[in-house]
Amino acid sequence: MHHSFSRRGLLGVGAVGIVTGLALRQSQAQQSLLPTTPQCTDNDEPTPRQTEGPFFTPSSPERTNLIEEGMPGERVALAGYVLDRRCRPVAGALLDLWHCDAAGVYDNDGYRLRGHQFSDAQGRFVFETIVPGKYPGRTRHYHVKVQAPGRSILTTQLYFPGEPGNDSDGIFDPALLLDIPLDRGPNLGRYDFVLDLG
Repeated sequence: MHHSFSRRGLLGVGAVGIVTGLALRQSQAQQSLLPTTPQCTDNDEPTPRQTEGPFFTPSSPERTNLIEEGMPGERVALAGYVLDRRCRPVAGALLDLWHCDAAGVYDNDGYRLRGHQFSDAQGRFVFETIVPGKYPGRTRHYHVKVQAPGRSILTTQLYFPGEPGNDSDGIFDPALLLDIPLDRGPNLGRYDFVLDLG
């Protein structure tokens, strides 16, 4: 499995405690997962857009923890920043996350494994959820919408490195790979969204 140490690089050694403490409040989780200043360079390429697919449901509940009691699936914390192309944090950005369950099934009647939140003053976010299952024709993935206040919506997807289905998925984009720390397996994933805000 290839891991790069780019601006979307792995979390540093100081990012400890999330795997054993997934019940942390959002602000505590953001502070323990992410330093105040992200590692980045000016004029980064914006995050690629991808289809929202057929399973988006509007008006998801505002929440950071999508895990319900007794829900099967491996736990994961998704963390990162929302930044503009000049590496400035985007505060108050809406992040809407949805995905299938461990069996590869979407909840199209309610809001199971669906939720949204807003980035903090440093542009940080943390979602607590599960690793999604696979279903025919697609590799393992998350769907995300990101919107800076008063700006257009970025709709995209995030993928897991090393998945056998990545190569056969027609819309897979390696620029949308989560960074997964080598010593923690899939329990902690990071992605920094870069918005083209002009």
